[in-house]
Amino acid sequence: MTISPAKAASPDRGFRPRRFVFLLLDRFTMISFAGAIEPLRIANRVSGRTLYSWALAGENGTEAVCSNGAAFRLDMGLGEIEREDVLLVCGGIDVQKATTRGIVNWLRREARRGVTIGGLCTGAYALAKAGLLDGKKATIHWENQDGFTEEFEEVRLTKSVFVMDGNRLTTAGGTASIDMMLKIIARDQGDDIANTVADQLIYSSIRTDQDTQRLSIPTRIGVRHPKLSEVIRAMEANIEDPISPADLAEEVGMSTRQLERLFRRYLNRSPKRYYMELRLQKARNLLMQTDMSVINVALACGFASPSHFSKCYRSHYATTPYRERGTQGASAATEGRSG
Repeated sequence: MTISPAKAASPDRGFRPRRFVFLLLDRFTMISFAGAIEPLRIANRVSGRTLYSWALAGENGTEAVCSNGAAFRLDMGLGEIEREDVLLVCGGIDVQKATTRGIVNWLRREARRGVTIGGLCTGAYALAKAGLLDGKKATIHWENQDGFTEEFEEVRLTKSVFVMDGNRLTTAGGTASIDMMLKIIARDQGDDIANTVADQLIYSSIRTDQDTQRLSIPTRIGVRHPKLSEVIRAMEANIEDPISPADLAEEVGMSTRQLERLFRRYLNRSPKRYYMELRLQKARNLLMQTDMSVINVALACGFASPSHFSKCYRSHYATTPYRERGTQGASAATEGRSG
């Protein structure tokens, strides 16, 4: 698949299009990439001018394959780009493995030259690994936030749809790329062009960097009950040091028995069970996304001992934390051999 820069209907002499270089990591997510490149193409089309151009880059310089198996022919390898270019790292599945030493070194080199660098979806991981987000605000897909927070404490991670902090840009994945690119187009070309691009995309609800990426708790659980939402919010905010059901109930002005009935009625499980599932989900994220020891994962998720953690984990996921991590390693090794 080849994507070429759009042709200008009426080129301006002396005008230089702003170029975006997309670094396609192995198994990158297509929707985030498409959500970033298509607004540029449409901006060229609706303006009748080549406002933007782009190039596709990758470590091997020839081809990149995204998570759905589609292959893209690349324009360049990890060569030097123009200082005025915008470099966007497109991440996806297993970004830790895809972020090689060569890519980290290239990102650091381009950052030293003053290039604006961004990460789409899990691309923020590559930027953080290169140290380019230290002291910066950033975002990443919600599924990767647990592991990211543990590994990169210097980054001020948010739950925003996208973040633009100086010359560092990050998006949460999915359609968030569209929102950020519309913001960039509006800043470069004005609101009229950006709104016309949004109309062409049938994109009627443009989000800002103040919008959060996950659905609200009532929407996620399918229940609109203020006290239930408040309790779940408290649970999600206190994974490492779990709050007792009695204290949770007291915080929302209920008795422990009333809280128990509330959870049984709407979620068909006890508060204790629901809380345990939240903690185990975070534990699984940490096991799969970080190199933390099983003991440290247990402590980060509020378990007093590795044996108790292992027992609860096996009961819920039908495997032990050690086997979970071992399976991930074996899977990665198999992929490496088959590649």
